[in-house]
Amino acid sequence: GDHLKVCSQGYTCCSQEMEEKYSQQSKHDFRIAVIELSNHLETMFSSRYKKFDEFFKELLENAEKSLNDMFVRTYGRLYMQNSELFKDLFVELKRYYVGGNVNLEEMLNEFWARLLERMFRLVNPQYHFTDEYLECVSKYTEQLKPFGDVPRKLKLQVTRAFVAARTFAQGLAVARDVVSKVSAVNPTPQGTRALLKMMYCPYCRGLVSVKPCYNYCFNVMRGCLANQGDLDAEWNIFIDSMLLVAERLEGPFNIESVMDPIDVKISDAIMNMQENSMQVSQKVFQGCGQPKTLAQGRTARSVSESGFSARFRPYNPEERPTTAAGTSLDRLVTDVKEKLKQAKKFWSSLPGNICNDEKMSVGTVNENECWNGSAKSSTSKKKFAVTGNGLASQANNPEVEVDITKPDMVIRRQIMALRVMTNKLKNAYSGNDVDFIDISEESSGEESGSGCELQQCSPEFEFNATEVTGNSNKSDKNVNTSAAARSGLSQAALLLSILFLAMQRQWR
Repeated sequence: GDHLKVCSQGYTCCSQEMEEKYSQQSKHDFRIAVIELSNHLETMFSSRYKKFDEFFKELLENAEKSLNDMFVRTYGRLYMQNSELFKDLFVELKRYYVGGNVNLEEMLNEFWARLLERMFRLVNPQYHFTDEYLECVSKYTEQLKPFGDVPRKLKLQVTRAFVAARTFAQGLAVARDVVSKVSAVNPTPQGTRALLKMMYCPYCRGLVSVKPCYNYCFNVMRGCLANQGDLDAEWNIFIDSMLLVAERLEGPFNIESVMDPIDVKISDAIMNMQENSMQVSQKVFQGCGQPKTLAQGRTARSVSESGFSARFRPYNPEERPTTAAGTSLDRLVTDVKEKLKQAKKFWSSLPGNICNDEKMSVGTVNENECWNGSAKSSTSKKKFAVTGNGLASQANNPEVEVDITKPDMVIRRQIMALRVMTNKLKNAYSGNDVDFIDISEESSGEESGSGCELQQCSPEFEFNATEVTGNSNKSDKNVNTSAAARSGLSQAALLLSILFLAMQRQWR
C-alpha cells in the first residue's frame, strides 16, 4: 500500500488509480448528499414565492377589474373614455409591487389631488377654471379634506399592506437564492482527503459493508460544512423576521382586505366631496380667487347633455371576487409559516442529517462495528469528541484540517444578503417603506448599502405600535358599502355623469 496517498499503507485491494477514482466519487457523493437535503428547502421557497407573487399580482388585477366593471356597467362609454385617472392608480400600484421606483405616499397624494381638480370642475360647472387655478385647488387637498378621512386611512392601509406584501415575497426569493448558492459545495483538498478516508478507504481494506461511525462522520461533515454552519445564526434571525411579517400579513397589513373594497372606498370619498362641495368651494375661492363665470347657455348644456339616469350600485359581498390565484392570503400565510418554522436551524443540522442517512454512517442506534478512519472497531474502543458548529470551531477538528482564517466568500456574501433582507423585513414589520431588492440579476449575494453591512443587525426587533387593528380593513369594507348605499343615489349619478362629461369636454 505504499503507492496510496490517503488510504492505509498496509495490505490493500486498491491501486493508485482506484484511489483517485474513489476520491472523485467521495466528492460526488458528498455534493449529492448536501443537494438532496437542500433541494427540498430550495423548492419550498421557490414554489411559495411563485404562489405569493401570482396571488399578489392577480389580487391587483381583480381589484382593478372590480372597479372598472362597477363604473362601466353604470356609465358605459363615458367611463371608458375618461377612466385613465383610475387606471393610472393601478398602474402605479403594480409598478411598485414589481420593484418600480414609486413612492406610495406621494403617488396616492397625487391621485387625490387630480381627483379633486376634476371633482371641483363638476361641482362648479358655472365657472371656467384655468390649469393654474386647478393647480391652486390641488394644494388645498390636505387642508380642506374634501374627501373626508378616506385618503388618510387608505394611504396608511395601502402603504403598510404593499410594503409588507412586496418585502415578504422578496424574502422568499432571497431565501431561495441563498439556499441555491450555499448548497453548491466544493470541498477543499483537505476536505476531499477526509471524505475519501471516511467513505472509500474501508473498501481498499475489503470492508465494503462496514459503514463509518456516526460521530466520526459527524466530525468530517462539520469540517467540510464549516462555512455553511456559520450561516445558521443569521439564517435563524431571518426566518424569525419572516414569521413576524407573516403575522402582519394575517392582521393589520392584510393586502387582500385593503384591495378588495378599494372601489367602494373611492366612491365613498367622492360622496364626501359632493356633500362638502359648497364649503370646499367657498374656501378655495377665498384662497385662489374668484373664477370667471361661463355663459348661462354653456352651463345649462353641460348638465342637460348627461341625458341618462345611471344608478350607482356597489357589488354585494357575494358578487365580489373573494380569492386570487385560486386561494386566499390567510391560507397562503398559514402554509408558509409552518414551512418557515421547519427551516430554522437547517444549516447547523445539516451535518447530522447527512450522517443520519444509512448510506453515510451506521447512525446513532447501532454502532457496534463501524469504520473509525483507520480500522473496523467498536466505538467503545475509540471515543470521538464531537466538534462544534461553524468555522472557528474547526481548529481542533481531529478528522479534517480546516484553515479557519480563510472564510468562504460566497457564503459570506449570503450571510450579508440575509442581514440586508432581515433589516428590510424589520422595517416592513413597522410599516416603513423599504428599497426593492432586484433578484433578477442574482443580486441577493451582492446586496449592499444597508446599515446591516457595517454592523450586525440585532436579532431582537423593537417594533412600534401601529394604528390599524387586525379587523379594521374588513370592517371598513362593510361600513363603506353601507355608507355608499345610504348616500343619495340619484345625486351620485348626477355628480359622476357631470364629472365624466366635463372631463370629456376638457379633453376634446
